[in-house]
Amino acid sequence: MNNLFQIAAHFVDSKTIEDIQPLGNGLINDTYKILVNGIPKYVLQRINNTVFTDVDMLQSNIETVTNHIRQKYELLGFQDLDRRVLHFLPADTGKTFIVEEGKYWRVMDFIADSYTYDVVTPEYAFYAGKSFGDFESLLTDLKTPIGEIIPNFHNIEFRLKQMEDAIAEDRVGQMREVEVQKFVEQIRAAADRMCLGERLYREGKLPKRICHCDTKVNNMLFDVEGNVLCIIDLDTVMPSFVFSDYGDFLRSAANTGAEDDPDLGNIHFNMEIFEAFTEGYLEGTKSFLLPIEKDNLPYAATLFPYMQAVRFLTDYINGNTYYKIRYAHHNLVRTRAQWRLFEETEKSLAGIRL
Repeated sequence: MNNLFQIAAHFVDSKTIEDIQPLGNGLINDTYKILVNGIPKYVLQRINNTVFTDVDMLQSNIETVTNHIRQKYELLGFQDLDRRVLHFLPADTGKTFIVEEGKYWRVMDFIADSYTYDVVTPEYAFYAGKSFGDFESLLTDLKTPIGEIIPNFHNIEFRLKQMEDAIAEDRVGQMREVEVQKFVEQIRAAADRMCLGERLYREGKLPKRICHCDTKVNNMLFDVEGNVLCIIDLDTVMPSFVFSDYGDFLRSAANTGAEDDPDLGNIHFNMEIFEAFTEGYLEGTKSFLLPIEKDNLPYAATLFPYMQAVRFLTDYINGNTYYKIRYAHHNLVRTRAQWRLFEETEKSLAGIRL
């Protein structure tokens, strides 16, 4: 804990720091709250540089995006900007992060009287759609380029190549399993239609936008009255298709089962969540969304469970080197669950036009 005080002192006057306590249960970064005069004043966070290998790019992306949104809000006459946009403190190095013993740290203002929600209801699905759509809309006129912090993150052609590479190597002999062979055949059979987005992009018909790329309902802060304050967890903000923000939210939020549900009978596609999120998203993006983007949003909803099934199966074939597992066949169970969700989503959205 003493080391945390020393780290925080690079950003904050050490004499004002009363205590530093754990905050939240994030899966990627370690997060703490810094108390001043008995109340949380700042957030101290260790950046996981195993996941985010270019921290300079990461922080540059976030600063570019938050500064742009802040300027837009100022022009619109918004009040209380420090509660509407994340603000990162400069360290004594002049940057918004420091490196201590090979670990990367940053500090941002703590937004008081704010809350997150983990349960997805139609109401919060609508808020999420509207908020993430607004977020993209605010960044459509961003002139400063930002980097792709995780290259090919949502590129299905890249993910399929990873799978084929894993099959060719078959380093632990998983390709002997009949069920693995069956999934490989099914994935290959659907690959052509699932690569639609990448083909449209190469043809110059589909643009890339600045997207959040981690659209979960708990990546929004609400005030005490239930109004959305701001979008948080900006580490994955990068150029992508709008399909990323739309499809990835529905992959988790509209799934009636768990991501690794062993009972496939639990897994269906929740149309009520789909409709609420879509209504909000179309409202938030109405100023810029192209017809080709809007028309292919149902495709995006099917793409993301398909892509996640590919990723889980690839990791299983590789010997479970990427995702944490609780038992030997965990990634295969995850593959089953995501493939069922893919099938349920395609069935539910067949013929849907937005």
